[in-house]
Amino acid sequence: MPLPRPGSWSLEKAAWSTRPLSFKRPIASATTPWRPAVVLDEWVLKEARPISLRQLTFFGRTLTENRLLSSANYVRTELPTRLAHRLRDMQTLPFVVVTNPHMSHVYNLYYKAFETLRRITEIKSVEDNEQYCKVVSETLQEHLTVIPRLAMGVLECQDLMRAADMDRFINTLLRSRISRRVIAEQHISLTETFNSAWHFPNAMPQVDPNSEFVGEVFLRCNAREVVEACWDRASTLAKEAYGPSCVLPDIAIEGHLDATFPYILSHLQYVVGELLRNSIQAVVERRPMLTSGPPPIEVLICEAPQHVIIRISDQGGGIPNEVMPELWSFSKGPRSHTHLENLSQVPKMAATMQELNSSHRTSTGDGKNRSYDGSLGSLTSRPPNLRLGMGLPMSRVYAEYWAGLLEVQSLEGYGVDAFLQISKLGNRNEQLSTRASMDAV
Repeated sequence: MPLPRPGSWSLEKAAWSTRPLSFKRPIASATTPWRPAVVLDEWVLKEARPISLRQLTFFGRTLTENRLLSSANYVRTELPTRLAHRLRDMQTLPFVVVTNPHMSHVYNLYYKAFETLRRITEIKSVEDNEQYCKVVSETLQEHLTVIPRLAMGVLECQDLMRAADMDRFINTLLRSRISRRVIAEQHISLTETFNSAWHFPNAMPQVDPNSEFVGEVFLRCNAREVVEACWDRASTLAKEAYGPSCVLPDIAIEGHLDATFPYILSHLQYVVGELLRNSIQAVVERRPMLTSGPPPIEVLICEAPQHVIIRISDQGGGIPNEVMPELWSFSKGPRSHTHLENLSQVPKMAATMQELNSSHRTSTGDGKNRSYDGSLGSLTSRPPNLRLGMGLPMSRVYAEYWAGLLEVQSLEGYGVDAFLQISKLGNRNEQLSTRASMDAV
């Protein structure tokens, strides 16, 4: 079978050309196998335009109709551009990897979204924006299966690609996914603010001065409060998993307890929550080896001129030396079979604390309660013995997205120190992959 001519059709033409033609209308979740590559090429040639938290905040501070429409049209062009880059990444994978059912599922979801979003014309009115937000919201909901499907695809294909290449590909894909959700959810949130009841006729719409949120950006994110909230949730899950008789370690928080900075709260909650969850689990499971009660988990918050560092230290026995080389890998080597079985029990996850479950509500400080539809409940509410092998790798992706850092130092036989560094000024752009770096994947 001859290969498709470069620049004429996508790789799927070769994959599907041996199948009999069908004139039945494809079901809603299916995508047309015959796709001119030139359409994708046009969007791949465009560069994504990264933004910073400061830009998100400044733009949403004083909302006018023109600013709202400008935001809509920015998102309208960015989403298909960023999707096109990731689709091209997937097309460069070995064919046997792309045909994996999980990888193929993600590819088809992305192509369906790309085809839908690229066809949307310029948004010229508030009514156009309302329709656009509806389309974007539906797309976000459809993509809640992407993370578990990607993770299962990686584990099933671990012998078909070098682990380093696969991890680089998945990191790029996840970082791009975060970026799309950030700009999409920010615009949807700004639209909700613009339409909120406290706006008065003939008054220039602006963010409620009493609100600590501008869209999804939390202006005064307090590190201590985030740690305490994540601790409460992690300890509750541990109690449910290990039983009410289980003695959990205490937590000791020290340092610059008043350190605040602008951040997307759900991102920070996810990372801190995973780190605390790992520490609690390690200490509890090591306790039978101890002669006394569980040692406390110590959290140190350090505020510097340009960043905040959160160190989480436990005495849970550390990480085995043979595990350390795979700590940040999604493929996980010899432990992949167990993780694959566990992942099959997690149908959806969005990997942000803001989407815990449909009944979870977060007070925004502006008199409104935000409710987020389901997804992360299946990830963050999993029992401690349901090890997925993706908490730390995904946490690092989130930390690095806003130019932060996440490092782990282990002393086997004693414990672990985890260091999370956060840019506190909000002036660092989201860390995206450029077209130049795509060839390295």
